[in-house]
Parts: sequence; C-alpha cells; structure tokens
Amino acid sequence: MITSVLVANRGEIACRIFRTCRELGIRTVAVHADADENALHARVADAAVRLPGAAPSDTYLRGDLIVKAALAAGADAVHPGYGFLSENPGFARAVLDAGLTWIGPPPEAIEAMASKTRAKELLGIEPLRAVTEADLPVLVKAAAGGGGRGMRVVRRLADLDAALEAARAEALSAFGDGEVFVEPYVEDGRHVEVQILADTHGTVWALGTRDCSLQRRHQKVIEEAPAPGLTPELTDSLYEMAVRAAVAVDYVGAGTVEFLIADGKAHFLEVNTRLQVEHPVTEAVFGIDLVAEQLRVAEGHALAEEPPRARGHAVEARLYAEDPARDWAPQTGTLHRFAVPEGVRLDTGFTDGDDIGVHYDPMLAKVVAHAPTRAEAIRRLAGALDRATLHGPLTNRDLLVRSLRHAEFTTARMDTGFYDRHLTALTDPAPDPYAPLAAALADAHGRSRFGGWRNVPFQPQVKRYVMAGEEIEVQYRHTRAGLEAEGVRVVHADAALVVLEVDGVRENFEVARYGDEIHVNATRLTALPRFPDPAAQHAPGSLLAPMPGTVVRVAEGLAVGAPVRAGEPLLWLEAMKMQHKISAPVTGTLSALHVVPGQQVTVDSLLAVVQEP
Repeated sequence: MITSVLVANRGEIACRIFRTCRELGIRTVAVHADADENALHARVADAAVRLPGAAPSDTYLRGDLIVKAALAAGADAVHPGYGFLSENPGFARAVLDAGLTWIGPPPEAIEAMASKTRAKELLGIEPLRAVTEADLPVLVKAAAGGGGRGMRVVRRLADLDAALEAARAEALSAFGDGEVFVEPYVEDGRHVEVQILADTHGTVWALGTRDCSLQRRHQKVIEEAPAPGLTPELTDSLYEMAVRAAVAVDYVGAGTVEFLIADGKAHFLEVNTRLQVEHPVTEAVFGIDLVAEQLRVAEGHALAEEPPRARGHAVEARLYAEDPARDWAPQTGTLHRFAVPEGVRLDTGFTDGDDIGVHYDPMLAKVVAHAPTRAEAIRRLAGALDRATLHGPLTNRDLLVRSLRHAEFTTARMDTGFYDRHLTALTDPAPDPYAPLAAALADAHGRSRFGGWRNVPFQPQVKRYVMAGEEIEVQYRHTRAGLEAEGVRVVHADAALVVLEVDGVRENFEVARYGDEIHVNATRLTALPRFPDPAAQHAPGSLLAPMPGTVVRVAEGLAVGAPVRAGEPLLWLEAMKMQHKISAPVTGTLSALHVVPGQQVTVDSLLAVVQEP
C-alpha cells in the first residue's frame, strides 16, 4: 500500500495531486527549483526537496535528482503529473529500478506511445518524409511532450527549415528531447479526445469524450465534456480506437487518446500517456477522482467491469498570465489578490502574494463549472470568471469570458481556427469608462478634511491613468458637500469603495491599489505621475522587450548598420518555455543592437533601434 508520494512536478498539478493524497491519508513530498522555493506546491506538501537551479533542464527534467529526492524524503511512490518527465520511459524505469512505485503506465507503453512518431507507426500511420508544395500546409510537431510547445504551422516551403529549427530548440528546452516530425495540417477541425483508464487485470475504461478545440498556439484554452454534437456512431468509433490503442500496448493507468475531427471523420493525433490538464471535466461528469483511481491502480486494485455513468456537462477554462492582444505575451509580477466565487472548482498553484516568474508555463489556474446542461455550465463558468478578483499581472480572463459567451461556442460550432477568426474582436478593449474616475475619487478620499477646498474650492483636481493602453485624464472637485465630478453623483467614496450614480443608476466600484497599479472591479489601471519623466522616452523605432526572458537567438548576420524590413525577425526571446519572435517595427536601418544571445532582459528593456530613412 502506498504511504508517501513524491510528485515530480510543480504548480497547479502538484497541488491537485497533493489534495487527493491528503484525503486518502497519504504523505506528500514536493520537489522545487530555486525559483519555486516559496511556491504554493512547495509550501503545502508535508516535505519538500530542493532541486538546485532554475531552468527546467537543471531541475524538473533531472530524473536522477528526483529519484534521489524521493529516496531521501522517504517516499515510496512517484507521481509524474503532466509535462516535464511524465512521458519519459527512462524516468519511469529509474523510479522502478529504485524500488519505488510508479504511478503511471509501464515504461514499455510510454515508449510505444509517448513518442508521437512511434505511436503513429504502431497504428500504421506514416509521418511525411519529404515535404512538397502539394503537401502544404503542414505541421511541425515535437515527438515528445505536449502543451503546444515545439509546434509550428508551415504554409510556405521556404519556411520549413526555420520552423524545424525553432521547433527542435523549443522541444529540447521544454522536454529534453529535440526530435520533431512533420504531418499534414488539418485546417479548422475539432480537437476531440477520449479519456482512458486501465488496470493491471485487463479492464480498460473509455471515460467519455472531451472537446478541446479552443486553442492558442496549439495549446488548449477551453475544454468541455462531453464533446457536443458527435453522432453516436462517431462516438463509438472513437471509443473503439482509444481502447484498441490501450490494449495494443498493455496500457495501465490514466491516459488520453486525441483526435482531430473534420468532415465527420476522425484523424488520430496521439496518445498522451499521462494525466491531462483538462481531466477535471471528466471527473465532474463521471463523479470520480482520477488521481485516486491512478493510486488504486498503482496499488494493484481492479477497476469495476463498467465505468460509472456520466451525468451533466462540465466546462474548464485555463487562466493564464498573458496578453492575448500582444501575441499571447506572458506576463510576470506579483499576484496580489486571487479569488473566484463559490460554485466552481479552482485548481491552482498560486495564492495571494505569490510571484509569477519567467521560468515556467504562465498558467495560473483552471476554473471548472459543472451543471445539468451545457448551456448552464457555460453560463456558470462565464459568470464566475467575470466576477473573479484578479489583482496583479494582466491575464486572459476577459478573453475567456467573451469566448464562453460567443455565439460560435454557445451553439457548439467552434473549431481549432476559432481564435484565428475572432481574436481581434475578442481582445478589443472594453474597460469600464468610470473606472479612472472611481480610482481618482478613492485616492482623494479624506483629503478635503485638511482644508484644501477652503483655499481653492472650485479648482478641479486632475488625475492621469493608462487604461487598456490609452492615457486617460479625469477631473473632480473638493467642495463643502464632499467630492464632486461632472456627469455623475458621488454617493460614497472611500479608499476601497466608490459608489457612483449615473442617470439614476448606482454602481459600486471596488478599488485596490498596489503602488501605481490600480484595480477597479475588473479594470486594470496604471497611475501616471503628474509630470512625466523625460528619461523614460525612447527614440522612434525602439524595440522593447514585451516580457522578461532570455535572448536565445539573434538573426544571422544582423549587425548595426544592416538594412531591415518591417516585420523581419531580428531576435528571439525565450520566456516561460516558449520562444517569442521580435520583429522590426519599420523598414529602415538597424541603428543600435543592445543584446546578445544568452542575455537576460526585463520587461521594456531596450533591445534594438530601427531608424527609418
């Protein structure tokens, strides 16, 4: 019987596995990189072991260090979570060779299926060996891992070599394996998958379908179970293929078989030999705990002959610290306050006051709603996200709410091209126009008691903010009756709450300030100084770092004085395990280059300057 589990992972999934272990009376052990020393998963575990360093290749991808940590901490089992080493057969063997229980499929099954190239070969599907114009568009994909990393769509043959190089580098950094392959790219299909669970006694459960079509950079954003709109015949065929794949490799434990649905036909994608990020929607619909089932299977217990019956519908949204309007640029900083309303499930690796760093995936949490019908589940999730308190770096919360309420999603007509079609409209800023005034009135609370109004009773006070990328100026007055502003009636104002009445309708504005960062309900503002600092100005054509990260590559031959074209890639930043291309903003001459490969930069660091003719 398992008594102590080390989770070879971090963040949200480590915390989620620990939760089940605590419920079962199992001791928990965390591992943490130096950058995660104060992370939530390291704090909530019964014991934690340091992995020196910060880069994944030095820490969470070091199977030898993790096995040593398990033995040192007295763990008798290892759960890999997802990502990192979860689909690494060598790591699974090392765990077993150390006399520990491996909570996952046998190394042989991982070896057969974890590599997408080998999985396709096992099922008789050949990758493209030589790409021609007739094959375009194609998808370059990492053979190991997942999460959208190491993937590139290629629409021109001339771009293939660069895509292969970028995908290899990203896959090597994220998974420790730089193998990539090429397959046909199916435009705008639906991404549907089947959850499987198998024991050591020959029983395999097909636990329903999930739709994961809403994706950015081939990484899922919103998932649901069951997948809507599938015919019974198509559903049965997906179950049959999923179970056949599991039986073919003597699969044990939890796994996912993924498909792309186009024109009513299923195209096999891969088998993920691990727990998926979106497993909570399956748990909600089937009323089970998949982690608890993984532990039971690892202990040798048999599954029931038939899985439990499904009930209702569940939808999950992944909350990221990122800016969807700026090419999904990851965001960093302090998460000052994070709370969601009751009635939904929250899986997270963060809590109030935690720092969001540059080293790992920018996902903050998964928010899950379950209800008797799909429409009710969508409404519940959208409402909870809309009312969530998120004080800190910019997130994709507004995008998630708008996506859930979009007609294509509510009517189940979505596909993997959803964000290609709708991203501009979904990220069009729509902040509350009264948020800046509420922030100014909250800041002004109590100042009139010092008598300022007696000297200049009608002189307007001016405050300036940046809201949704635009500079906003608001005015108010101190009067004998209190604070006043044009066009509204100030019902109440203190440092935390402002109540305004506009055309007879009252609205409450909750205000929180963290230095120059101000949150008014769901609107994020930056307070501007009264007199701008001239030193903060940058020359036209300046390229600023959109996020903290490491310069991993500079375009070949790029040097000061070189001509460049608008949109031409100049350098690449790596942040949160993803590579981000920095392109020339205008056509002209490179007049300055301030970075070299390997250099770490902070947000808004000056990278280069392109001077127009």
